[in-house]
Amino acid sequence: MYLTKHSSMNQSKNRLYLFLGLLAIYLLLTVATVFAQDVTDTEYRPFPKIGSRSAAWIAAQLHLLFGSFILGVPMFAVVIEFVGMKTKDKRYDKMAQEFIKLCMGAFSTTALMGGVLVFILIWCYPKVMNKMTGIFGPTMIFYVFLFFGETFTLYLYSYGWDRMQGRVSKLWHLFLGVLLNIFGTAIMFVSNAWLTYQTSPAIMGPKPEHKAIPLHDESGQFIGTLWQAVNNYTWMPVNIHRLIGNVAFGGAIVGAYAAFRFLAAKTQEDKAHYDWMGYTGNFIALCGLIPLPFAGYWLGREIYMFNQTMGINMMGSLFSWLFIIQAVMIGVLFIGANYYLWSGMTRIAGGEIYTRFRPYMIAIIVLSIAIWMTPRTLILSPKEIAAMGGPNHPLVGLFGLMTAKNTVVNIIILTTFLSFLFYRRSGKTPTVGWGKAGNIIIAAIFGSAVAAIVTIGIVGFKVATGFRVNVLTPVQVLIALAVMILVAAIDLVMYRKAMRSSEINWGQMTDRSQYVLILLAITFTSLMGLMGYARSGLREAWHIFGVMPDTSPDAYTPLLADAVNVIAIIIVIFFALVGFIFWLGLWGDKKKEGPPPVEAEASTGDD
Repeated sequence: MYLTKHSSMNQSKNRLYLFLGLLAIYLLLTVATVFAQDVTDTEYRPFPKIGSRSAAWIAAQLHLLFGSFILGVPMFAVVIEFVGMKTKDKRYDKMAQEFIKLCMGAFSTTALMGGVLVFILIWCYPKVMNKMTGIFGPTMIFYVFLFFGETFTLYLYSYGWDRMQGRVSKLWHLFLGVLLNIFGTAIMFVSNAWLTYQTSPAIMGPKPEHKAIPLHDESGQFIGTLWQAVNNYTWMPVNIHRLIGNVAFGGAIVGAYAAFRFLAAKTQEDKAHYDWMGYTGNFIALCGLIPLPFAGYWLGREIYMFNQTMGINMMGSLFSWLFIIQAVMIGVLFIGANYYLWSGMTRIAGGEIYTRFRPYMIAIIVLSIAIWMTPRTLILSPKEIAAMGGPNHPLVGLFGLMTAKNTVVNIIILTTFLSFLFYRRSGKTPTVGWGKAGNIIIAAIFGSAVAAIVTIGIVGFKVATGFRVNVLTPVQVLIALAVMILVAAIDLVMYRKAMRSSEINWGQMTDRSQYVLILLAITFTSLMGLMGYARSGLREAWHIFGVMPDTSPDAYTPLLADAVNVIAIIIVIFFALVGFIFWLGLWGDKKKEGPPPVEAEASTGDD
């Protein structure tokens, strides 16, 4: 027993030393970024073999992916731990702890990728880094302190889990979890200021104009304040978009981890545990996925208001086909999430009563996704354009306009919410006397909301773009949100004391449903990579848009095909590292399940 404990302690120390070494490298490079002054006139240095931009791209995207994971997971891990404390159900506590254990491996990798990224940026882009540190130097020093705080808070939160189990100790442990999320969110907000400033180096003007006010003079000299540079045009939309996206991404990755463990499980008990964990991960991913298009719309709107040319390039020109691919991927996410929910109903006796609605819901989602992914302008030959009377199809071309796409996005979200509502109701019978009336009210709310959203979408074809963007589309969003909040409140009251016909048979899911969870994680990762390419590519041949031009050999926007190839390489590297982390967790559990120590066997025999 002593040897086992001693070995475990040494392993923990080794992990700590390894992480502190990586942290030291990361901090030294970060501080070097702040204080280093380029003593030569060198603007760019080449990176061997793959080029400077590809090297920075790969390192930045990997750092972002792991960073999104370690920022998103603690957010819902703390909530799950709190639920476990309130319900006194140890299963929640165990699941939250397992989520945090995944963060420990990912945290070291995040620090490593951050150090590599800083090194590449200092070496390859010294002039750009001097410009950025001259503006954001104080925030970079603040970032270092935040990173220190997050590091030690994460270690206290993780290694203090088993020791802090009393009620008072548990409250202190939850406080550490909340503090960890504060540090993580602050780190994200600070780093977002740097990248959004490169895209929109301006602030919003006073009402009613709301025009962009530049923060540089004609010579490129910075004339604003540090806060104005931080609080630039797109800073807060990116903050909110990434905050929601991190939760959805974290849920998808832990769902994939649970699916991996489910498929590798040997006992029914383990299958039940990881089935429940996979459901929780998918639920969290759905909670982030549903509001994510709304946050993305806000970000796109702010980009358009900052610079109309940039907005046109994003949706109607340079990156238009990228957003068609985005629509396909988001369609995969919604179809996959709905499929998993419908598959989950098979583990609940009584869930089959809702299967009659499934074909209609599938048809609505597929039709809506088809409209969402329809381009405005098709790639046609001159002969085809002449036969059609122009580059836009007289009927299908209407579906390429944003008013049609915004309409179907809201319908997809409401349909997905309805799928979750059916799942939640499976196997339950309401005991309230107004149950039938409640169902009629809920159906009326859904029906009237869909009618209103479709009507607004049709009106959007006939009004000015400004009125549609600033008035009609936000109204559609508010209607969808109001429906979900109102229906959820009614349903919660209806089924609060409902009779359950049977318990959920955890572990009875098909292997196919677990592959869907893995597919969702891969799709989320691909989507993040593509949207990162779009946000960076919008600057075109600028390091800082309109201020600092890119005069390097890489001063061009990569073709979509080239970008997809680079993103594919990033995804392979990311999931290879994630798979290694998953395997380490499985390997550790196998070692725990090994034969008992000799002392334990001798003690049992003496008794």
